[in-house]
Amino acid sequence: MSLPRGSHRWTRLEHVPFGIVLVLVLVAALRILQYHWRQGAVIIGGALLVAAVFRALLPDARAGLLAIRGRPVDVLSYTGLGALLLFLAFTITNGPFGS
Repeated sequence: MSLPRGSHRWTRLEHVPFGIVLVLVLVAALRILQYHWRQGAVIIGGALLVAAVFRALLPDARAGLLAIRGRPVDVLSYTGLGALLLFLAFTITNGPFGS
């Protein structure tokens, strides 16, 4: 059975949102390895929020690897974890962001 014309392109494009989130996490890992762990934590929290926005806006067929469970569960999980990580990174005192 042959695929419809142009469907191979959409197969590649459905992984772009995950790739964007992955690049953000890699940048965060680089900042953490450079001993700027709070900045890295903020970037990871932001990446989770970006993943939540992608998951909320894209249909299931286009969400790619960001679709794990149902849309509401994914959006709530990404948003909750991202917000928690941002809260922790911003509220820890005596770190690189000052007091």
